Amino acid sequence: MNLRRLGRYGSHRRAMLGNLAASLFIEGSIITTVTRAKELRRVAEKLITKAKSGALADRRLVIARIPHKAAVNTLFDSLAPRFADRNGGYTRIVKLANRVGDASPMAVIQLVE
Repeated sequence: MNLRRLGRYGSHRRAMLGNLAASLFIEGSIITTVTRAKELRRVAEKLITKAKSGALADRRLVIARIPHKAAVNTLFDSLAPRFADRNGGYTRIVKLANRVGDASPMAVIQLVE
């Protein structure tokens, strides 16, 4: 498994990716660095696949990963039915210009239609 550490220890990394996923599910698209976007894609696609079943056990697993009630409700109530007939590929990453402060490569990650 090729895991990106993102300069953080494990629990901080999981919390950051959970928060990014919650923002993605609520907003529909977020701007972040390319590396974070690529790692977020792995997390978000697995969560959407879990939400498609709609089972209580899957809802509890998603709540354990994303402690944001509104994001979980949005995921199960509106996003899961939207992606019901799609077998993966729920997100899109579009690269943007480099960030002004430190020239870090930026990207927008968004949910596909």
